[in-house]
Amino acid sequence: MGGTKSTLLSPLTAALTQAGLIFQLFVDVVRNTFRKPFQFREFIEQAWFIASVTILPTALVAIPFGAVVSLQTGSLIKQLGAESFTGAASVLAVIQQGSPIVTALLIAGAAGSAVTADLGSRTIREEIDAMEVLGINPVQRLVVPRVLAMILVAVLLNGLVSVVGIAGGYFFNVILQGGTPGAYLSSFSALAQLPDLYIAEAKAAVFGVIAGVVAAYKGLHPNPGPKGVGEAVNQTVVITFLLLFFANLILTMVYLQVVPAKGA
Repeated sequence: MGGTKSTLLSPLTAALTQAGLIFQLFVDVVRNTFRKPFQFREFIEQAWFIASVTILPTALVAIPFGAVVSLQTGSLIKQLGAESFTGAASVLAVIQQGSPIVTALLIAGAAGSAVTADLGSRTIREEIDAMEVLGINPVQRLVVPRVLAMILVAVLLNGLVSVVGIAGGYFFNVILQGGTPGAYLSSFSALAQLPDLYIAEAKAAVFGVIAGVVAAYKGLHPNPGPKGVGEAVNQTVVITFLLLFFANLILTMVYLQVVPAKGA
């Protein structure tokens, strides 16, 4: 009986231990962010690398996403007889929920896996151990620039998804559904408000932090060998997705309680 109980609790214990270690790494990243010297060159290189692997997929995903949102909301609102609010509903859905989620998926799937593979390969080659022997803090030297680069790129990608999604929604609503361009554009202010953009950018920044810290932790603690690096990459994507959707739920609930809907 005791062995069965221990077997059931061991996965939970391992999960809680890993969560604590990830949070500890997050604290170390915050602490080392303000220590000198700041690795500005590494930060720029990582930001450029992350942007290069995420910009095109993000734009390609944003176009059909904005189209689907526009077509769905346009069809529903047309049934309700409120065609003048099609643009407002589409913009609200894209900016407040759509763009942060698309950004989270691309940051976790493309950038997070790349960071984990990079740090994991350094770890199994014992480069991280060599840095520590030389007195170089790997968190300050490698992790902090990557996390900050993910935050920057996530915020910028969120803006890109918003613009491309709204443009795609406008095209499909006006061209395919026969909507009025003026009514689509003029209805933006009916439901949407500036805090919606603020919460979207805040979500993107939080998603960048989560993806960067999880990717760095898995990259610094892989199982031995190339197989361990591959497993770490897979675990990074799964764990990051779960945390990002949970964080999106929490942030959305807090935002809707703090900021009342326009016209409420």
